[in-house]
Amino acid sequence: MTEAIQKGGTDYIHSLIAEGIKSGKRCATVHGNWEIDEAVRLPSNFTLILEDCYLRLADGCYANVFVNEHNETEIGKTAEGTDRNISIIGRGKAILDGGEHNGLSEKTPIEKCPAPLYKNNLILFTNVDGFKVSGLRCINQRWWATNFIYCHNGYIGNMDFCSDDRRFDESGHLVHGLLRSEYDKIYIRNSDGIDLREGCQNIVIENITGFTEDDTIALTCLAGKMEAAFRVAGLSSDICNVSIKNVRAAAYCAIVRLLNQGDIRLHDIEIDGVYDTCETDPHLDRSGRAIRIGDTHMYGSRHCTRDETYNITVKNVYAAGDHALVLAGEIGNLVIYGIECADGTKMFG
Repeated sequence: MTEAIQKGGTDYIHSLIAEGIKSGKRCATVHGNWEIDEAVRLPSNFTLILEDCYLRLADGCYANVFVNEHNETEIGKTAEGTDRNISIIGRGKAILDGGEHNGLSEKTPIEKCPAPLYKNNLILFTNVDGFKVSGLRCINQRWWATNFIYCHNGYIGNMDFCSDDRRFDESGHLVHGLLRSEYDKIYIRNSDGIDLREGCQNIVIENITGFTEDDTIALTCLAGKMEAAFRVAGLSSDICNVSIKNVRAAAYCAIVRLLNQGDIRLHDIEIDGVYDTCETDPHLDRSGRAIRIGDTHMYGSRHCTRDETYNITVKNVYAAGDHALVLAGEIGNLVIYGIECADGTKMFG
């Protein structure tokens, strides 16, 4: 990057949004390199274009880069407060950078948390109906890069991810390259790419590339504190009707992960075309799993039953990590075909 990063990026982008609304175009284009220290709020029926644009979170801040307008508001937890038709479109080199980690992680004791962990998402959409996020490169995410909760009728595509790949060596210095044998040495854990959480429905995810320290794409239906904070009255909590296509990535944990436990349903999911690139990826020695459905760990009150996790199709997968498929819990109507394993990769785990 040859141009200096300018401060005041949040205010600058908000001014562009205001101009786009005033003009009636409901659109704005951001150029240049900007520091973000507070989340940019995107209103309904608005398209933000990031064209040859670099946005980096400020050191030490606890903030998302983008949220929808009614995120973290009381009306945003109601059907009346649903934001609609929001797009973030990258053109050319459009980069969101988490920058230096702020120390906030899942291991931070509650009494010492300076902010909710979801503040470390680069993009956080909650209760949005009609959205598009595409053409972005997300790097150095401080937690999950993108997080969607109670979002409907969306498209996420042409996204590239690159997590921080550093670990502590024997001397306590940070070095690049993750090793499966040294999970406890990882500097930033659980840096997913795309997360669909409770209540996400009718979404297409396609053309996804890169490296993620944890899961590249995770559909995770758990009744946790974050979900409770953003639950929308009257809307279904199911994750359903999701299509995942053409994913070429390496992931320390899983390239695609589906998980629900305890009374929340996950169903009608199609996964078509997952290629594990760990054999040539410089950031880790080996992926964990290509596809992971369910979990042996308990995150809810119990494992899923076949009437809670059902109608799952997995096809056209090339696995080069430890396992092609890891399954747990009960799954109703699971269809699997077209699975290829590299030498040394086990089919099931």
